[in-house]
Amino acid sequence: MSYQLYRNTTLGNTLQESLDELIQYGQITPQLAIKVLLQFDKSINTALATRVKSRLTFKAGKLNTYRFCDNVWTFMLNDVEFREVHEVAKMSVKKLLLQSGDWRQNCTRLCLCASIH
Repeated sequence: MSYQLYRNTTLGNTLQESLDELIQYGQITPQLAIKVLLQFDKSINTALATRVKSRLTFKAGKLNTYRFCDNVWTFMLNDVEFREVHEVAKMSVKKLLLQSGDWRQNCTRLCLCASIH
């Protein structure tokens, strides 16, 4: 199963807008656009699982709600501090999504919807 989580990123939105424009001008069919989006979903998930090696830790001031559905954790957090080696970012986060991968390979992908203070 490929997750559609990354369609709401800048890259995913731009791809969808480009495909819509191509459909509008009759350059491609809607069925081909759907195939392209499905391939994007597979490719972005594979690339993030195999190529990204950085580690990020975070600490939240408050956990408002959380849920686990379809192998995706959703956390609603406030006053969060993210740390990567020597860099620290403090944010007020509305939603944090963690997509569980193959835990034997310690693979977790992150999509963050945040606003910086």
